[in-house]
Amino acid sequence: MAGYQRKTALSPSEVLSEAEDFLPRIVGLARSNNSGHSATYDGAEGTVTLTAHRHGAYTDVVATTDQLRTSRLDYEVQKLLNLLPYEPGDLGGPGSGDPT
Repeated sequence: MAGYQRKTALSPSEVLSEAEDFLPRIVGLARSNNSGHSATYDGAEGTVTLTAHRHGAYTDVVATTDQLRTSRLDYEVQKLLNLLPYEPGDLGGPGSGDPT
């Protein structure tokens, strides 16, 4: 089981919306549970739970998976978190050395 954390300027609902677009499309996961601040996705690659809580100007996002850090699921979850803009006005997305 692995866990990842990211701070973002997006609201919790925007974070969960990004996950709803990304995880089914890229990893083939389906949402199995959700609330106002969390969502769980399951599929052949494993299970990931995202929680998003607002603290001042930022949202703290925590993603936990049931896989090893070297799994495809963990790799894709890390990519999702890197897509989230850190500061207001940031575009988010891959770094300058990453392919688009």
